[in-house]
Parts: sequence; structure tokens; C-alpha cells
Amino acid sequence: MVGIIIAAIVGILVGVIAGIAYRKNVAEKEIGSAEEEAKRIINDSIKAAESKKREAVLEAKEEIHKSRADLEREIKERRSEVQKTERRLTQKEETLDRKTDAAEQKNEELTRRLAKVQKSQEEAEQYKQQQLERLESISGLTREEAKDFLVNSIEQEAQHDAAIKLRDIQQRTRDEAEQYAREMISSAIQRCAADHVAEATVSVVPLPNDEMKGRIIGREGRNIRTLETLTGVDLIIDDTPEAITLSCFDPVRREIARLTLEKLIIDGRIHPARIEEMVEKSRREVEQTIKQEGERAVLETGVHGLHPELVKLLGRMRYRTSYGQNVLQHSIEVSHIAGILAAELGVDATQAKRAGLLHDIGKAVDREMEGSHVDIGVDLCKRYREHNDIIHAVQAHHGDIEPKTIVACLVQAADAISAARPGARRENLEAYIKRLEKLEEIANTTSGVSSSYAIQAGREIRIIVNPEQVSDSKMVLLSREIAKKIETELEYPGQIKINMIRETRAVEYAK
Repeated sequence: MVGIIIAAIVGILVGVIAGIAYRKNVAEKEIGSAEEEAKRIINDSIKAAESKKREAVLEAKEEIHKSRADLEREIKERRSEVQKTERRLTQKEETLDRKTDAAEQKNEELTRRLAKVQKSQEEAEQYKQQQLERLESISGLTREEAKDFLVNSIEQEAQHDAAIKLRDIQQRTRDEAEQYAREMISSAIQRCAADHVAEATVSVVPLPNDEMKGRIIGREGRNIRTLETLTGVDLIIDDTPEAITLSCFDPVRREIARLTLEKLIIDGRIHPARIEEMVEKSRREVEQTIKQEGERAVLETGVHGLHPELVKLLGRMRYRTSYGQNVLQHSIEVSHIAGILAAELGVDATQAKRAGLLHDIGKAVDREMEGSHVDIGVDLCKRYREHNDIIHAVQAHHGDIEPKTIVACLVQAADAISAARPGARRENLEAYIKRLEKLEEIANTTSGVSSSYAIQAGREIRIIVNPEQVSDSKMVLLSREIAKKIETELEYPGQIKINMIRETRAVEYAK
């Protein structure tokens, strides 16, 4: 049994050893074959690498050759450009040298000519000096005297020529414009003829009998004191039969007092409480009348779209006067005249009417506010959003500023026409006399005037000039100078005619 096992083990060992030896022989054969294949692959790779190396070297040599050829060509081109640039610079240098030489020659020539001219000027100055000395010796006048004589002669000739030119221009302008302007203004005045009544500062209330005076005065004068206190009006009760005079500078207050007094006379009950009641009632009636008068003015002139407050202010002007002329009637007339003139000229007549109606709107409240009626009127128009052209016309209608629109000029002309119409306004005697004295003073203080006389109620100034000092041609300039002085220094309605007279008298005695 043991022997069988040992034999089996030995057999196994012999099989294993034999298998190992067989595998070793097979492995050795495969290794040899692999080594030969590896050598063959290495040899093929070496051959391929050498072939690619030769190809790369050839390509590199070709690229280097090509780059060298391009570089040589570029260098050749740049050398050619540099040579061309050098040639151009050389030519410019040669041209500049030639120009420099020519300039030096011209400079030398100019220096010679300048020296020659200076020498000629010195000779001419010497000759001129000799001629002046000779002229002085011949004329008997010094150089300054001759210069003054020449300047005076030229000045006189210039004045003469200017006077002739001015006279021609004025005559031509008059011929072309005077006839048309006269027709247009006269047409406007005729188409807007209005009656003017000078208003005073007093009103007269008729009484049914003289006994009513005592009732109006009341016990210890309480009635008259109450009436005067409430209305601000002075009641003048004198010897005039059956009449009482109301005196006040404010027409509105005077109208309230007049209505109150008339109501009290009709009612018959005259005592302080009744007077207070009637004053309030009369005040409401006057306010209603003011509103109605404003609406009437707007309807009469055809002006639409006015602010209600401006309409009320227009109505207040019914009780406002200027130099005795009713301001509301004056404004209505200015509106009509401005509209007619605007229609004649082809300008917007509606705007001209509106500006004419509002031009004196400041007079409605000028006794209650500080400033001139022009400034107040401008502020009122701005407050109630009137157009800028209307505001400008209001501001320029008295010449406070230069009128810049045709409407402003038309309102200014229409205002002067309405105010200057005979009987339209009145002024006190003292102001009238002062105006005439100032008019003559302006004329008499002008050089060359011998005497002057204000005639035609100050609408014409007759001036006598000294014939030895003022020539015929100079009279035109002198009359214009006096006109400018009058316009600047004097305030007056309408226009003033300047009538200048120059006469030469020769007196001789026969013996």
C-alpha cells in the first residue's frame, strides 16, 4: 500500500518535471522569435526615422533659401526707396538754397528801396516845410490860423450841405406821408366824434324848498356831520336858494353822497340811522353802475375776453377825470381811434382796440396805490394775464419807453389825438402860464435867437433869429434843435409848431 503511494508520488513528480521541461523549451522558442521580431521592428523604425530626418532637412533648407530670397528682395526695395528719398532731399536742399539766395537778393533790394524812399520822404518833408513857410509868408497867416480857417470853412460847408440834405429829406418825406397821414387821422377823428364835457369837483343837488336845508343839517348839525363822515364829502350850504353843493375830489364818493341826499330828500326821513342806510344803498347802486359802465365800454368797443376785474376797473373810470376829461370816455375814444388807424394800416384792429381801451386802466386805482398810472396799469395787465403786446402798449403810451410795435405807436397817437382835441381837456391857469413861459425860455436860451413869442394858446412858438448869426441854411438845423429841446424838457398836449423868422433890414436916411 505504501509502495503504491510512493510510486504514485514518484510518478506525479516525474510528470511534473517532464511538463516543466516541455514548457521551458516552448517558452525559449517563443522568446527567440519575439527577440527577432523586436529587432526587425527597431531596424524598420530607424530606417523610417532617417528617411523623415532627410526630408525635414531638405524642407528646412528650402524654407531658409526662400526666406533669404524674400529678405534680399525687401532689402533691395528699401535701398531703392532710400535712394529716391535721398535724391528728393537733395533736390529740396538745392531749391531751398536757390530761394534763400533769391530772398537775400530781394531783401537787399528792399533795403535799398527803403533807403531811397526815406530819402525821398525827407526831401518831400523839406519841400513841404519850404512850401508851408512860403504860404505863411504869402497869406500872412500862421499854420494854426490857416488850419482853423480851413476847418471852419469845411464845417460851414458841411453844415450847409447837411441843412440842404435835411431839408430835401424832410420835404420829400412830407410830400409822401403828410397827405396820407392827414387823411387817415382826420378820417379817424370824424368817424369817432365824441362830445367832451369838462367835469368839475363839485355837484349841485336841488332842494324842494329852503326848509330842507335845516332838516339836512339836523339838530346841532348831527345829520350833516353823519353824512360827511360816511361819504367823505363836504356839504356846502350857503345862501344859494334851494340848492346844496357837494365838494370832493373823488367822483365816486361825490356820486354816492349825491344819490344819498336825493334819496333822503324824497324819503323825507332824515336822521343818522336813515342816513347810514341810504349811504350803504347808494354805494351798492354805484358799484352796480360801475359794473354796467364797464360792460357798456366793452360792448361799445367790441373788445371781448376781458377779465371781470378789468371790466370793473373800466367802470370805475366812469367816475375818474383827468384835466376835466372823463377817463372812461377818453379810453373808449382812444380804442375807436386806434382801431380805425390800425384798419387803415392793415394791422390787427382788435388788438389795437384792446390796447386803447386798457391804456389808462391804472387811473382807476392810482389814488389808492403808489406809483404812476402807467406802472399800475402794467401791473394790472400782467396780473390778469393780458398779452405782452397789450402790456407794452400800455407801458409805452406816454413815451416812458420806446414803442417797439405798431400797436403801441397807434395807441400813443390815438391818446394824443383824443387829449389834444380842442375842449377835450382843461388845465388850470397857473400851469398854462408856466408852460408858455417855459416854452419861450427854451427858445430864448438858444444861441442865435433874438426873441420868441408863444401864440395860439401855446400850440405855436414864433421865433425871431439874429440874421448876422443864423444863415438861411442853419435855420433848418436850429429849428430842429429847438424842437428836440421842447420835446425833452416840456410836457404838453398835442404838438407845437415852431415858426422861425429871419429877416435882414437896411436903414438909410435921405438928407
